[in-house]
This record gives sequence, C-alpha cells and structure tokens, in this order.
Amino acid sequence: MYCLDSTFCIDLANGVPGAIDKARELDRRNERLAIAAPDLTEFLVGAFAQGGKRLARALEFVSQLEVLDVTEPLAVDAARLGGECARRGSSVGNLDLIVAAVAKHHRATILTTDSDFSRIPGIAVETY
Repeated sequence: MYCLDSTFCIDLANGVPGAIDKARELDRRNERLAIAAPDLTEFLVGAFAQGGKRLARALEFVSQLEVLDVTEPLAVDAARLGGECARRGSSVGNLDLIVAAVAKHHRATILTTDSDFSRIPGIAVETY
C-alpha cells in the first residue's frame, strides 16, 4: 500500500510530469492507495480555496483513496518518532511525524518529495 503525502497529491493536481507518471504506474500495478487524514486536510485546503473545477477534481481524486485515521496510539507513536529524531539532532515537523506513524502502522510506503521523511527511522519512503 502507498500512503500519498500531500506533496504528491498537490503535484498531481498541478500536472507535474513525475507525479503523473508515478500515478499511471501505480494504476497499472493496481496498487492500493491511501492518504493519512492530516494530509487529506492539507491537500484539500488549497482545493477549497480555489473552488470550482479544481475542487471538484480534488474531491473526486480523494474519494478513490482509503483515508487512514489518526488514533491515540498513533499520535503517541508519532511523538516517539519525533523524540527519536530529536535525540539524533534532526527535528521533523509534527504533521510529518503523524503521517509517518500512520504509514508505519499500516505498513505503507509514503510517496512524497518531502525530504523530511527520510530522516524518520523505520519509515518506507519513495520519491517520484
């Protein structure tokens, strides 16, 4: 399963060739696609701000994704990951920590161009 980061969703909506190619590849392979609830919010904020066709396309796209919720144990795991990163001298934003914990729990690969994820131990990350 792939957990789509908001960077991928935004790039896909903006027609970035690498994101389009990756989406086609995942579709051909019938990969299971999901998005963590916080990334869903982050992606849709821009779509709601623009409205119209952009919003309609974004809502259609996310309706095809499995939304992965954040639970208390996952929030605690995100904090543990953040503490581990801090001990190593590398801070990572809270949203990325939450997404990483959700993806880790579901054994999903995070699809992103955000280099912060590469600093989080034990997380599968793929770029495009």
